[in-house]
Amino acid sequence: MLIPTNTPDAPAAIGPYSQAIRFQNFLFTSGQIPLDPATGEVKGDDVAAQADLALRNLEAVLKANGIGFDNVIKTTCFLADMADFAAFNQVYGKYFVNNKPARSCVAVRELPKGVLCEVEAIAAIEK
Repeated sequence: MLIPTNTPDAPAAIGPYSQAIRFQNFLFTSGQIPLDPATGEVKGDDVAAQADLALRNLEAVLKANGIGFDNVIKTTCFLADMADFAAFNQVYGKYFVNNKPARSCVAVRELPKGVLCEVEAIAAIEK
């Protein structure tokens, strides 16, 4: 059975998708961008501020499923500009302190709402 996540602590989906889908003991999150969950507005003027909010949004989706960053197996990170890689990494490292999941990080031509970064994850839900 597929169980969708719908928490008010993370931005609502801006399209026909769920914040995350739980399948068996796995959680597959949609990409989280730096949207204020209360207003749906983009926040942050640089990649560090935007990465912080995107990761806080990811954390809210994980918490809604009773888990945290220590449960993350793999992330995929999207940057609007690979020149932001070091600044993004500094913020990312503050969230993944004990767990260093597998990761891909790619630069893309454009991200939703013109943001500078997006992060999605696959996590394990322990019984």
